[in-house]
Amino acid sequence: MVHNNVSCCEHFADEASTEIDTEADGNDITEHPYHDKPKPHLCTVCGKRFTRNFGLNIHKRIHSGEKPFVCTVCNKRFTVRGALNAHRRMHDAEKLYSCTQCEKSFSRPNYLREHMNSHGSRYKCIECGKCFRSNGDLTRHKRGHSGDKPLECSVCSKRFQTSDELIQHNRIHSGERPYKCHICDRAFAASSNLWHHMRIHTGAKPYKCRVCSKAFRRSSHVNRHMKVHTGDRPFKCHTCEKAFKCSDSLKAHTRVHMGARLYKCSLCDKSFKQVSGVRTHERFVHTNRRLYDCRYCGKLFHTKGHLQRHVDIHTGAKRYRCRHCSDYFKSPYQLKRHLLKSHNDGAWLTCHFCQKKFSHNDHLKSHVLRHEGVKPYVCSECPKCFCTSRELKSHLHVHSDFRQFCCILCCKCFKDKCSVKRHFKACFRSISAAAV
Repeated sequence: MVHNNVSCCEHFADEASTEIDTEADGNDITEHPYHDKPKPHLCTVCGKRFTRNFGLNIHKRIHSGEKPFVCTVCNKRFTVRGALNAHRRMHDAEKLYSCTQCEKSFSRPNYLREHMNSHGSRYKCIECGKCFRSNGDLTRHKRGHSGDKPLECSVCSKRFQTSDELIQHNRIHSGERPYKCHICDRAFAASSNLWHHMRIHTGAKPYKCRVCSKAFRRSSHVNRHMKVHTGDRPFKCHTCEKAFKCSDSLKAHTRVHMGARLYKCSLCDKSFKQVSGVRTHERFVHTNRRLYDCRYCGKLFHTKGHLQRHVDIHTGAKRYRCRHCSDYFKSPYQLKRHLLKSHNDGAWLTCHFCQKKFSHNDHLKSHVLRHEGVKPYVCSECPKCFCTSRELKSHLHVHSDFRQFCCILCCKCFKDKCSVKRHFKACFRSISAAAV
């Protein structure tokens, strides 16, 4: 009985991180000895059947996200022990078995045999000609052509092609983030996001642009960056003809027209159009952690991007280059406005009340609110209302004694940035006059 359990673990090893492959290749009965046996054990989540209860229990971990087997070297987690054992060989085994058709090498001959399927025609897609290592990989690939999404979210009815996608989506509703960074305690819903996040701490940027040699943490970021050089914007909105470089940006944009806000903050019930909006909101509003400090003035920031934009104020760096005339700009907002005004590249956003044109949707939104007399941001200390959150934030300094903005010439402190700027100019003039 012990022997059967071990062989079953080996069977599930290669499919642990995606779906359990229960589909048999009808042309090869030698590889699937249980093909003709009854499968009485039913998964109540997705309807798959299994010959033994042992296989069903392992399969259930796909839906629950349970990964009880942990690598002691890198802390990566696995659904079955066989997958962990196979992973361990990556750390300590010598890769003696090399593929004759590519540069890949493997620690075991069966890994090489499985890899060779990707060069042959055994598991070949008849739609695009791509080859795969296993019948399960081919089946999942075919869903991309057919659009078949057999798995459904029980909360919002959104459908998915693989159980991995469904598990990760379910964590949006549950708020579960099982993968934690041991350096800054930030948590993630997917292990891949944690691995990418770790590169922020290590500084690793393994993917380089072949045109300008700029380095990135993710291969998808390189692909998106390449469109800066080509100017390609293949994803167009059918409502307003606005074009985007990637499909994710288009999806997020379409929610502007739909008004859909699917993602809610668990702490204050505020809703957002994107899950990233919830994360940013929770990080900025409900926590006060500021991990990034300016080396010039010591000011703290929530994100590395905000820090970088602030540092550019000190250095005067202009990172954003126009693809038409090679001018450089300090921010993407300045670049976008330049492209519209100087090169007619892009689409202006027009106010339907007064026909005033704007380069950014946020500016148009706040402008329209003034026409409509809508002031959704209410001060909690007094009856005053404001059109934008920025105006409310600026107003709140009136009710506070906190003075965070200091003049570097005389060390006098102020509640808001505008006041310290105004004071600095007067202070500088008086010091200069006294020096003369």
